[in-house]
Amino acid sequence: MAYEPGVHPGDPATVRELPGLTIRKLAVSEMSNNVYLLSCKGTGEQLLIDAADDAPSILALVAAGGSGLGQVVTTHQHWDHHRALASVLSATGARSYAGADDASGLPVAPDVLLSQGSRVIFGDVELKVIHLRGHTPGSIALAYSDPGGHTHLFTGDSLFPGGVGNTKNPGQSFDSLYADVVARVFDVYDDDTWVYPGHGSDTTLGAERPHLAEWRARGW
Repeated sequence: MAYEPGVHPGDPATVRELPGLTIRKLAVSEMSNNVYLLSCKGTGEQLLIDAADDAPSILALVAAGGSGLGQVVTTHQHWDHHRALASVLSATGARSYAGADDASGLPVAPDVLLSQGSRVIFGDVELKVIHLRGHTPGSIALAYSDPGGHTHLFTGDSLFPGGVGNTKNPGQSFDSLYADVVARVFDVYDDDTWVYPGHGSDTTLGAERPHLAEWRARGW
């Protein structure tokens, strides 16, 4: 089956096969949070991005990958992205990772604190950490540069089709998030970079780049 980026809660996970990496995308919860399971083809090691909710479904997703779970990365501290974190860590023994500035807001203290330029490695796969301040203080994105293709970018709630993440609540900053997304994402990565957000369907930087001035002008 072809990869289908627009999954919904209750749907089976959709699967994208890259030469060295398998990406499984599952939607969970009433907020349709995206959970991503990354599996290294060379070693079978696996990493989960956002144990958002529904631990049984996430553990079934991990089992479908076939090789246990070594790491869980939480993109940011908002409650809807870590409701299953404690259960998944307990069931798998995986190590937890999160942005240093969001660590205090998580239900389980991270084993590894991440910052701009950190690397997360599992098997033959390396993910670059991009700190995107504004939605939360410690929000991060993860970039995988496919040696035989384009970059794959997991953005949490910092970048979506149509704009950056929400910045209308106390403690959030549109100016900060917009500046980081432009300087650390759009100014660094090519238009064919594929974006996997924390909710909803995917996009590419090429699809979003023409609208940056519009986002700046409207303030969201």
